Amino acid sequence: MPSLPPEGDPAPLDGSLPASALAGVGSRPFGFYVHVPFCSTRCGYCDFNTYTADELGPGVSRASYADQAVAEIRMARRVLGAVELPVETVFVGGGTPTLLPPGDLGRILGAIRDEFGLAPGAEVTTEANPDSVTAASLGGLREVGFTRMSFGLQSTAPHVLAVLDRTHTPGRAVDAVTDARAAGFEHVNVDLIYATPGETEDDFGASLQAAVHSGADHVSAYSLIVEDGTRLAARIRRGELPDVDDDVAADRYLQADSALTAAGLEWYEVSNWARAGAECRHNLGYWRGDDWWGVGPGAHAHVGGVRWWNVRHPVAYAARMQADESPAQAREQLSAEDRRVEDVLLRVRLRDGLPLHSLTDTGRGVAAGAVRDGLAEQSAYDDGRVLLTLRGRLLADARVRDLVD
Repeated sequence: MPSLPPEGDPAPLDGSLPASALAGVGSRPFGFYVHVPFCSTRCGYCDFNTYTADELGPGVSRASYADQAVAEIRMARRVLGAVELPVETVFVGGGTPTLLPPGDLGRILGAIRDEFGLAPGAEVTTEANPDSVTAASLGGLREVGFTRMSFGLQSTAPHVLAVLDRTHTPGRAVDAVTDARAAGFEHVNVDLIYATPGETEDDFGASLQAAVHSGADHVSAYSLIVEDGTRLAARIRRGELPDVDDDVAADRYLQADSALTAAGLEWYEVSNWARAGAECRHNLGYWRGDDWWGVGPGAHAHVGGVRWWNVRHPVAYAARMQADESPAQAREQLSAEDRRVEDVLLRVRLRDGLPLHSLTDTGRGVAAGAVRDGLAEQSAYDDGRVLLTLRGRLLADARVRDLVD
């Protein structure tokens, strides 16, 4: 079962936002996230808000989804008003967005372009499973305006893919990257998952080499997280598979950083490496607290310190859009302290580092201790920033919360 959002406060049916949130619209970078909630099969580790055909039920289909997304984009324009607001990044995620034809994804992108305009050099990304695209469909995506592809490689080891319930063959992801490059995509990312039960050091090394040699200029690598309610969690609970080993995960992270750095991809966020200029600008917007509108079932959005999330099921979402009502299920208005804490927790993960002036006196004391313990760099600290060392990145999830005191 997908993880649930917080309860939040009631959201108005017209989608209106407080004047305080609208006051700075246009002065901050603005992007769109579009959630496509469809998958052919459900991977055993996944707790995302996605649905197979059997799980959808009556009243919704892939064929009608683009119209619903376009309706929400037009609603966003009404809510945000006539302010000049060219979109700097668009990210279409899922699910498997490329289960929709390129023409449908193009219509969604076209609505964003028509209602808001795209900034010069806008980054426009879609995720894809390697077996959900062909050379022809990638060409179609490029033609309708996508500039960046993100493929879920995860692993090249057949037994690891089997544990994860991934359906693509080990070599297909590399072929998909080649096809994307041939279609003219400026940037291509591949996702890797490490520390899967049964994965060896050599297995992960082969996956890293495949990612490096594929031609991708961006690699995201994440330790497997076993989420409650997933099929993988049930298998581990029954003893069919061992649980994820934290020490193994740490070793895999060091292995990833070594291989990717040697190949010319530099870390710019704890779990992301890229060649210069290939960093994911959309995700940087999340980490830096920019504004974005989330379209689709379960999508989250943030504008001017107000965060909201849409109803989760595609049937409920379709009903809201048909009634010309906001799909927002609930929202919360972040206090100045909420925003400071989130800024600290996110920016400390970035290669740019966290400005010391974002910290309280207590937090600055913690930062000084991190330098003494080898978790943060002395030179950056002297320049007024907290910049994690490699060891600090390994311990980031466990230690960075100490900085917010």
